[in-house]
Order: sequence, then structure tokens, then C-alpha cells
Amino acid sequence: MKQIKFLLIGILFGIVMTKSEAVSWFRIQEMFRFDSFQMYGIIGSAVVAGIIVVNILKRYQIKTIERKELKLIPKEFSIPRYLFGGIIFGLGWSITGACPGPMFTLLGHGILSILVVIFSSILGTFVYGIIKSKLPH
Repeated sequence: MKQIKFLLIGILFGIVMTKSEAVSWFRIQEMFRFDSFQMYGIIGSAVVAGIIVVNILKRYQIKTIERKELKLIPKEFSIPRYLFGGIIFGLGWSITGACPGPMFTLLGHGILSILVVIFSSILGTFVYGIIKSKLPH
């Protein structure tokens, strides 16, 4: 019962993803072909909201749910790191037509073929964990 809030947030997230059409393969392809601004608007809104929330967290020193101090550790900027990661992420996104957020929303819609994408994402994360120490960070 304690975890119900996370389920409700997930359902709300799924509704927002569906209503904004961010789960649409066609919308994602339009974005990658630069035919539509809609997905860029959604992503841009999320980035702006994230910046605002992080600044609020820092300014008011908000603690975690467990009442621990929130530590935001800046990472060193590395062009190869972000370029390589961005290319892999973008290719996967454009090939599958789904980024991590809408994957589970699509599953909730009954699109069972998304299970291949979800499995591949989990496998890719597992492989990254194995080879992480060998990659340039």
C-alpha cells in the first residue's frame, strides 16, 4: 500500500505520454526527419521543468524520501562520452521508435512487440554494466 503513489505517478506519466502523442512511432520519426516540432517541444518542456526542479532542490536543500541529504555531484564534461552515448541512444530510439519512457506506456497499450525493445534495453544495460570499466569515462 505504501508504494501505491509510485503506481499512480506511473499511470499519470502514461496518460501524459499518450495524450502528448510521445508514444507514437510516427511522431518520433517526424522528429528525426525534422518534419515536426512537437517532440522537440515535449523534450524541451521536460528539460526546462528538470532545470527548475533541480534548482528548487538545491536552493531549499530538500531531502530524499528517506530523509537523507540529496547529493548532486557534477560530472566532467567529455565530448567523446556524450557524442558516442548520444549516437547509440539516438540510433536505438530512431530504429525502434521508442525511447525508455514510452516503452512501458506502449506495453500498457497492449503493443506486445515492445517486449523485444524492453528486453534489448535491459540486456544493453546489463552489458554496459559489465564493460563499463573498459569504456572512456
